[in-house]
Amino acid sequence: MTDVFDHAPQVWNAAQLRDALKDLPDDTPIHIGVAEDPGDFDGYREGVLVDAHRVENWWPATFDAPERTETEEAITLFADWASGEYNVLD
Repeated sequence: MTDVFDHAPQVWNAAQLRDALKDLPDDTPIHIGVAEDPGDFDGYREGVLVDAHRVENWWPATFDAPERTETEEAITLFADWASGEYNVLD
């Protein structure tokens, strides 16, 4: 049997993010470290913030309900690899 654990990180809200950014100049780049494994930031992969979108859920139409879209009170931040030269992957 495989060992499992319940990973429940404290997800930041907008106020916490605003507070963390309040003293930074407007042109400061935002870097994001993505954990290698749940909760493990020792070997994180660094990315750069490239976009943000409101979280939007979409459900297809069914025989008894029309197609619908719902916008949540959440934002997804999108990260990409930092600028640099990388090997081309096959």
